[in-house]
Amino acid sequence: MLSDKLGTLYVVATPIGNLQDITLRALEILKLVDSIAAEDTRHTRKLLKHFSIDKPVVALHDFNERKQLQILIAQLQQGKSIALVSDAGTPLISDPGFPFVREARTCGIKIIPIPGACAAITALSVAGLPTDKFVFEGFLPAKQEARQRHLLTLVNEVRTIVFYEAPHRLLSTLQSMMEVFGGDRMSSVARELTKIYESIITNNLQSLFTYYTSHQVEQRGEIVILVAGVDPEVNTQNIVSSTHVLEILLSELPLKQAVKLASEITGQRKNVLYEMALAKRL
Repeated sequence: MLSDKLGTLYVVATPIGNLQDITLRALEILKLVDSIAAEDTRHTRKLLKHFSIDKPVVALHDFNERKQLQILIAQLQQGKSIALVSDAGTPLISDPGFPFVREARTCGIKIIPIPGACAAITALSVAGLPTDKFVFEGFLPAKQEARQRHLLTLVNEVRTIVFYEAPHRLLSTLQSMMEVFGGDRMSSVARELTKIYESIITNNLQSLFTYYTSHQVEQRGEIVILVAGVDPEVNTQNIVSSTHVLEILLSELPLKQAVKLASEITGQRKNVLYEMALAKRL
């Protein structure tokens, strides 16, 4: 027990691949706490076994979190200490844990971050894309139509955009990105980070799609996709004029004709204008 009154919740980052990336502080905390709340107990027990740590491990995932957090909060209120971990990387970053952390903070429980690996930051640091400003989007929708609609909301984004993706959706996601952002947009695909077969390839979207079409990705692990933002100095005026021209044409012409003319006038891609037109008419 780390407190005479309320306990402490530690949010502990774990390795994303190479187990040697765990911090000394993380190991110290995992040995010290009363129990560990883990996304997948089997995965976490392997990590604990590797470092000879013997602690009770309870499951805390998307399907049981709201029920389980009440039990865990009660333990913290009784003075117990708990470490929150995910399968890999920093908890809550596209992983379970947000309701638990929010509830603990509401209850006045002390929460201490134990920083470490994060796939998004790891990929961003080596991709060769701008890092001064970026936005994290996590996983895109699995269905193509929903995925494209979400990407369209980012078509004017000037910051580097960071996504997570599953290997079996890599090609379809790159295809959607080409259709929305254009094949010449600089991007990076980082996979198997910190592992033996680590791969980080930076090129335009068309080249990445062509490469991965002939180099099928293994059906395991996660992938980080980074997409450069638009150049604000070059594209802002075109973005504004595309929207304005489309609005004017839609007031006078049928949708398809308005999109065709707007594309010819502004140089914007037809599929982008078409989705913009649909959104305006909904």
